[in-house]
Amino acid sequence: MNRVDWNSLDDAERVAILARPAQQGTAEVRDTVRTMIRQVRSDGDAALLELSRRLDCPGLDSLSVDEEEFDRAESVLATELKSAINEAHARIKAFHKACMVPSVYMETAPGVRCERISRPMERVGLYVPAGSAALPSTALMLGIPAMLAGCPQIVLCTPPRADGRCDEAVLHAARLCGIRTVFKLGGAQAIAAMAYGTESIPYCDKLFGPGNVWVTEAKRQIAADPEGAVIDMPAGPSEVLVIADVQADSEFVAADLLAQAEHGADSQVLLLSPSQALIEKVIATVRRQCEALPRAAIAAQCLARSSLIRVDSLEQAVAISNRYAPEHLIINTADARELLPLVTSAGSVFLGAWTPESIGDYCSGTNHVLPTYGAARAWSGLSVASFQKQMTVQESSLEGLRHIGPCTVTLARAEQLEAHARAVSLRLASMEAAA
Repeated sequence: MNRVDWNSLDDAERVAILARPAQQGTAEVRDTVRTMIRQVRSDGDAALLELSRRLDCPGLDSLSVDEEEFDRAESVLATELKSAINEAHARIKAFHKACMVPSVYMETAPGVRCERISRPMERVGLYVPAGSAALPSTALMLGIPAMLAGCPQIVLCTPPRADGRCDEAVLHAARLCGIRTVFKLGGAQAIAAMAYGTESIPYCDKLFGPGNVWVTEAKRQIAADPEGAVIDMPAGPSEVLVIADVQADSEFVAADLLAQAEHGADSQVLLLSPSQALIEKVIATVRRQCEALPRAAIAAQCLARSSLIRVDSLEQAVAISNRYAPEHLIINTADARELLPLVTSAGSVFLGAWTPESIGDYCSGTNHVLPTYGAARAWSGLSVASFQKQMTVQESSLEGLRHIGPCTVTLARAEQLEAHARAVSLRLASMEAAA
C-alpha cells in the first residue's frame, strides 16, 4: 500500500493517485463479445445452449428453471440462510417502498393542471452473477425494486452450476420477489438474449445487474446499439474510500478496506486521514488481517495499487472524496454525521464506527447496485425509480388557456416558431369570436 501526503503532491501527482485501474476490456474481449452477440441474434436458443455448454455447463439440457427446481431449492436450502434472505428481503423492501417517488398534481394557473405520474417499464432483465460464489443478495437488490415498480414482465438470468442447476439461494430470493421467469444463462450471451430476445427468452427494455468484464462489455455494446436495450448504469470495478480520524479503530478500518479488496485485483481502496499514526497502524493491521483471508492473494493484488493518503483535515478529506466520487464512502470519525452535509458525490455513504460497508451490501435496506468508476458524480444507485418512467401530464380548460396562452405565443414568436404560436393564437381567437 502506498503512503502519500496529499499536500506534498503537485496537480499531476494528485490526478495519478486518484486514477482508477484501467478497464480490462481488451480488443480481444470486445471482438469476442461482438461475435457472441451476433451469434445469439442469429441463432437464438441454439446459440445460447452451445455457448453455455462450452463455457459453463457441458451437460446443460434446458435453459429454463421450472417449478420443480424452484421447489427443490426451497427444500434443500439451509434454514439459517433462508431466514437471513427473508430478513434482508423485509428490510430492503421496506426502505425501497418508502423511497418511491410520489405522483405530483398541482394547478400552475387557474384552469391549468399539471401532473407527474409513474409507469413501470414493461419488460426488464435482471442479471445475477455466479462467479466464485452465487449472489442471492443481488437477486434481492434487483428483484425487490422491480417488483415494487410493478413491472409486468421480469426476466432473471444467472449462470448454471456444473450440475446444471441454479444456486438454491438465488432461486429462493427470486421467488420471494415474485420472479418466476428464470433462465440458466450467464455471461455476454445472457445479456444478448435479454437485449434482443430468442425463441424462449423475451427481449427486455432495460437490463440491470453487475458482472465480469464480459458482461460489462456486452452491456456497453448493447447500450450503444439503437436496437439494443438500455442499461442501468456505467459499471467498473468495486471501490471504497474510507475517511478516518485519530480515534478510529485500526482493526475496523483495515477490515473495511479488505472487504472491498477481496472483490478483485482491479478493485480500489483508499484511506484518507489527518493522522499519520492511524495510517501506520492500518498498514500493519491490513497485512495481518489479509494473511487470514481465503482470498488473500486477490486482496493483496488490489492493495498493491491502493493508497493511504494523509490530509490536513477531515474537511479536506471530504473534498478529495467528492473529487474521486467513490462507489462506497465510509466516514469513520468521532462526529461522522457533521461531515455529511459536505458530501456531494458518492454512491452510498456509511457513517460512524459501527457502520461497515458490508451491511449495505446485504441487509441494511439500501441497494448495493451503485455507480462506480467516478459515475457517482452524475448517477444514483438503483431504486424503484430505476424501473419506472416518469411522465408529465397537463390539462387546460378554456379559462386556463386564456391565462397562459399569450405567454406561449410571445415565447414561440421570440423563437421564430410561428406554427407553435398559431396553435395557441387560433384557439384564443376562437374564444374571442365565441364571446
